[in-house]
Amino acid sequence: MCGIALIVGTGADPALFASMMDTLEPRGEVTETLADDGLLAGTRRLRIVDPEHAVQPWLSADGRWLLCYNGEVFNHRQLRAELTACGHRFRTGGDTEVVLAAFLEWGEEVVDRLQGEYAFAVVDRTTRRVYLARDPLGVKPLYWSRREGRLHLASEIKALVPVGEPVSEVPPGHHGWAGESAWPHLSPYLDLRRLGRDQPPVTDPDEAVKLVRMVVQESIRMRVETDLTVGVVLSGGLDSSLTLLTVRESHPNCVAFTIGAPGSADLAYARQLTADLGVPHEVVELRPRDIRLTDVREAVRMGELTEYGDIINAIVSVPLFRRVRECGVKVVLTGDGSDELFGGYPMYHEVGPERARGLFLHKLRNLGRTELQRVDRVSMGQGVEARVPFLDPSVVELAMRIPVELKTRGDEEKWLLREAFADVLPDYIRRRPKNGLSYSTGLHDRARLFKPWFPRLHRGFGYDLAEPVRRDFDTLLMSCDHDLERAIAEGVARQDYTLAERLRDLAGALRHNLPHPPRTLPPAPI
Repeated sequence: MCGIALIVGTGADPALFASMMDTLEPRGEVTETLADDGLLAGTRRLRIVDPEHAVQPWLSADGRWLLCYNGEVFNHRQLRAELTACGHRFRTGGDTEVVLAAFLEWGEEVVDRLQGEYAFAVVDRTTRRVYLARDPLGVKPLYWSRREGRLHLASEIKALVPVGEPVSEVPPGHHGWAGESAWPHLSPYLDLRRLGRDQPPVTDPDEAVKLVRMVVQESIRMRVETDLTVGVVLSGGLDSSLTLLTVRESHPNCVAFTIGAPGSADLAYARQLTADLGVPHEVVELRPRDIRLTDVREAVRMGELTEYGDIINAIVSVPLFRRVRECGVKVVLTGDGSDELFGGYPMYHEVGPERARGLFLHKLRNLGRTELQRVDRVSMGQGVEARVPFLDPSVVELAMRIPVELKTRGDEEKWLLREAFADVLPDYIRRRPKNGLSYSTGLHDRARLFKPWFPRLHRGFGYDLAEPVRRDFDTLLMSCDHDLERAIAEGVARQDYTLAERLRDLAGALRHNLPHPPRTLPPAPI
């Protein structure tokens, strides 16, 4: 994974470009640039696949086409074989060269063949036209801004703030062309609303169990095809635990990373599982009082997030990925996306099937600017590549074919996922109720104390050039009885919290931060 930056257009400013590249410095290990008349392009590259030869920006053999690429295409070996049969000759063993060759062979249809987590720009150096593409769920970011007829592109908003103009994103699952004098014309190449519609629904529980296990395991396995040590972010819950179990089977050189308050249930479950599996375990013990305004400021700076809840999660996540970097691990897997796909939220079974599908789709379509943005920024902000196997399109497509009433059973959330891995999950994990990371430990309650500072800090970094901080949409949905259309309308009418809502929230946070007797935790697993 990398950070990319480009300026396309006559009079491209080298000083501005240098500033953009400096801003993206944490995302990689080496800086690689190319300067043309009217084109400045660069990559801050995290060297993972063919580290010595997959240099960027990558040029076609004739020098006409230039690629700046962030991410990884996991089926690059299969694509390489196809392209070799078409007459292409390769100079490296990495996926970067494959992406450009695939674009030259199949044009805009290349996105239908790529299986991975990516965002990239291909520049025609003769015309200065730029082709832009971003992966279906928005795991990897790409933003653009225009000034004085020049197009500016970057992996993060902070790199575009010095441009001083509004910042827009390339939406997840979109691609299209832009030029030095033309605004990007982007269109969706994948419609989540139709994903799985051409396949029969999966209504038989036994078939669903078999298919879920197969696609989840394959998605995890393709993400650990590396010689590097692989980390797993382990909360001690269902999703991260089954991820660790599968990684350990496929890639024995793995290590688990957990964050939590001393004595918390998260740490107890995670420690027991890693001990049972014989997996090395790195633990970050964080006490609520350790979280200070400086930590909040850094999380806001790093995350560029626009919902309060995502900022709070980032505050707790930053120290975890800092430990990953300190341990020299470059690749980690996370369990993000499982709750959205497999009924991990009560709202999915509190409403009817049709409304549940609408909420499900809304969640998926917004992950790129919420949960996935948090994961990208706090990991790449430490030079760590985080991969999200539950959000592979193959897993998403299968989840779309399974009715929500099959994903849960009674009050048991994610029943189907628990059943699919019942023979390998220890009972103490399989039967553990959902417990959001560290919510039971006081870490999030401590972070909530700083919520009044979030908008001011966000504006101070210039991020309002893209979007302002807004109310948490999940909270808005609850207040609207999970009526999606009403919640969207109210979110447009009033983006932020009222003063009364702020005061109520602050009072609640203060109450949770007052000294109180030790909490009763569930017994440690046996």
